[in-house]
Amino acid sequence: MDVLGVLVIAIVTAVGGGTIRDVLLDRHPVFWIEDPSHLLAAVLAAAVTLAYVRFRRPPNHSLAVADALGLALFTISGAQIAQREMMNPIVVVVMGTMTGVAGGVIRDVLSAEIPLIFRKGELYATAAIAGAILYLLLEAAGTPRQIAALAGMAAIAALRLAAIFWGLHLPVLPIRDD
Repeated sequence: MDVLGVLVIAIVTAVGGGTIRDVLLDRHPVFWIEDPSHLLAAVLAAAVTLAYVRFRRPPNHSLAVADALGLALFTISGAQIAQREMMNPIVVVVMGTMTGVAGGVIRDVLSAEIPLIFRKGELYATAAIAGAILYLLLEAAGTPRQIAALAGMAAIAALRLAAIFWGLHLPVLPIRDD
């Protein structure tokens, strides 16, 4: 990809899930239109990454690790936004998961790759779902919101990182081909 392509992919990845969430929740304006600093952050992150890889080879799994941390942050922040909109807990989990994974799905589709959430047994959306549920359960049990949020993010990051480094996968059910 050229520099413009990298910037477009960075922006779409960063704001794609939250944009879909905001449209579905009928939040106006969409978060990055209201506060364009989100676009600036995506562009700056892409620029720093481009500068780094120009002179050094990125460490193994570095982009996957950054993606795992982003998944954790975006999932829980998306869940909290849906919570503030007084959504049902199931909707909170779905909106949190969507916020975390949809930008990556759009990125992968635009890059002509099979999205991570559709790869066999990949622990990606599952990690987001588990972390969002943990966040809600802890908060319902009386844990302070910040602590519950950190625990949810830690669970998402831990599950995703375990999948990356140890090859953990969900079982895949075979379909008989008769």
